[in-house]
Amino acid sequence: MHDKEISKEEGELKGITGQEKIKELPKEEDTAQLKKELEGQKKLVSDYVEHMIRLQAEFENYQKRIDRERDEFVRYANEKLILELLNIVDDFERAIPSLREKGIDTTGLVMIYTNFMKILENEGLKKIECVGKKFDPYYHEVLLQDVGEDDGTIIEELQKGYMLNSKVLRHSKVKISKKPEIHD
Repeated sequence: MHDKEISKEEGELKGITGQEKIKELPKEEDTAQLKKELEGQKKLVSDYVEHMIRLQAEFENYQKRIDRERDEFVRYANEKLILELLNIVDDFERAIPSLREKGIDTTGLVMIYTNFMKILENEGLKKIECVGKKFDPYYHEVLLQDVGEDDGTIIEELQKGYMLNSKVLRHSKVKISKKPEIHD
């Protein structure tokens, strides 16, 4: 005989009988109870899986939002500094023509101004083009009005406006045309 085979006599000595195996099988009401418990556990697992999926989606959305906010913060981190530097740009733009009128060589000053503007443009600064375009309150600020043929067309730029990336940093200060009023 093999080691795994047990004779009937050995089984009886060890207390294993066919009747005991039958006694170990669950009763019908026990089976129904176990099925109910199994269904309850399956529902619980399903609820946990759904909750986990929702939490994972919320976390992914949170990560995306944080990434967007960080990218925006980096893009606009220098906004205050660049806004203050625009005063220096304005000074350059007033000084260069004034010095030229006096016959002073402005070659070095123009080179500094050009390099300065390239640095600011590399940081995302762009001029707002406005002369000849229709007035747009999102980009322009009206300081003066003059009689003209096209109502609301910008006829002069009094102070340049700038955008930093896609955000208006400083509105263009402009003079617009206004149709003359006709009185009866």
